[in-house]
Amino acid sequence: MSRDMRIKGGIIDRSSPLGFTFNGHHYHGFSGDTLASALLANDVHLVGRSFKYHRPRGIMTAGPEEPNALMTLGEGADQDPNMRATMAELFDGMVSRSQNHIGPLGFDVMAINDWLSPVLGAGFYYKTFMWPSAFWEKFYEPIIRKAAGLGALSTIEDPSQYDKGYRHTDLLVIGGGIAGLTAALAAGRAGLDVILADEDFHFGGQLLAAQGQIDDQSHQDWVNAAIAELSAMDHVTLMPRSTVFGVYDHGIYGVLERLTDHLPADQSGPYRQVMWKIMAKQSILASGALERPVAFADNDRPGIMLAGAAREYASRYGVATGSRVTIMTNNDSGIDTAIDLDSLGISVAAVIDSRAAADSHARLPKGMRLITNGQITGTRGRKRISGITLASGEKLTTDCLAVSGGWSPTLHLTCHHRGRPQWDDQIIAFTPGADIPPG
Repeated sequence: MSRDMRIKGGIIDRSSPLGFTFNGHHYHGFSGDTLASALLANDVHLVGRSFKYHRPRGIMTAGPEEPNALMTLGEGADQDPNMRATMAELFDGMVSRSQNHIGPLGFDVMAINDWLSPVLGAGFYYKTFMWPSAFWEKFYEPIIRKAAGLGALSTIEDPSQYDKGYRHTDLLVIGGGIAGLTAALAAGRAGLDVILADEDFHFGGQLLAAQGQIDDQSHQDWVNAAIAELSAMDHVTLMPRSTVFGVYDHGIYGVLERLTDHLPADQSGPYRQVMWKIMAKQSILASGALERPVAFADNDRPGIMLAGAAREYASRYGVATGSRVTIMTNNDSGIDTAIDLDSLGISVAAVIDSRAAADSHARLPKGMRLITNGQITGTRGRKRISGITLASGEKLTTDCLAVSGGWSPTLHLTCHHRGRPQWDDQIIAFTPGADIPPG
């Protein structure tokens, strides 16, 4: 019996419950959930296996950068493999399955690879399965492909319909967080034709992941007011569930809009997805940044995730990612996460900061344990983290470790047209270079 990890708050619609299955087990969530948030709300952390050694894998992020929670969604002709649970909008009757394991997820036969890892080094199969050569095609290759594969495509013809279209605009704003919304509002008020595209199904970006106020309004109220104003402008087009994937010559942008992926098959419209070519005179890239993990021994156990993800699941989805959360950070984002989790009633066992001192430490709630100059040397637990070991030798008990190693700008689109990023020592990350795409 799984625990209910729902807490107060969030922007989910608790009056609209949804049922779904994961590996044949029935669970429930709410409208506004993703598959990942609904699984965590049901205290499900083990969602997959690693590619080679089949180590247990859990949800690490809350967005498109998710490396672990790759699922097969749907059945039959509607089956889609390798879908990110963090981006899959929950709907009633959703069918989901984990991938890359033989036997039950919790007792994967191929997990023996993990125990044999000392003798299964990189490229061992190229050296081991060379003789006799006649065995390769009929024996070795099928076994290796079955062991190393991820999701499988359905062999049934896809019944969905897809379309393409063209749009023209004065300004394309890529990203619907606070920067994108502010840019779209300014341009819309000036009378420009504007398209605002964001791959999420809610506008707001990181505002949805944090507690706070803008102009004496809560983040969600400010976002709602901004969207209401933009929606009332005839010359502004809002495109949620839309990914801008390419910048091409003459101000042309490729955009994939997902129209019905979030609906049950019997409620979907005539087209599932539309590939747009948008001709924009100018564009603004407001795609934010991605949080970096922290490297330490056994940092891949289920229950270890980014601090920003733990914060987003709590603030946006009303989900506690653990009953005793530990935070490891080297920047103020981890401190902000601790403050927000505490304000939402989630127990924070300790904040481990690799820095000796920071002004932000004074903002931590009274009584919350702070370990400065902290370093994690190992973790415990198999199918979910149960504890950590510090460099001092101290052992802490925890069922969720939220880590923050700083932030890197999401600059991928600036690298099109042969653009080259440049390194910035101040933020320890690449930033857009001088040769960004025209416009």
